[in-house]
Amino acid sequence: MNTSSEFWVYILANRPRGVLYVGMTSALAQRIWQHRAGVVASFTRKFGVDRLVYFERHESTESAARREYALKRWRRAWKVALVEESNPDWRDLFDAIAG
Repeated sequence: MNTSSEFWVYILANRPRGVLYVGMTSALAQRIWQHRAGVVASFTRKFGVDRLVYFERHESTESAARREYALKRWRRAWKVALVEESNPDWRDLFDAIAG
């Protein structure tokens, strides 16, 4: 069982307004690095989805899992609007969290 008190829900894209992927993790920088390195055969590797464009912190795995589940069921336009609300230029936020 993970004893971390931080959990993250994140959105990756391959380019601005491109293919989107929603995920959840307890180790954000490490998980994004895994996506970028393509270490796991997955949707993100297949479509080159490795740009961190949105993330949010949760204090429990349950809260993060509920949010991930909800976001995965959102309409695409709602996810795009969520990203553009805090990251209108679709900057890759990885450097901001990797330090």
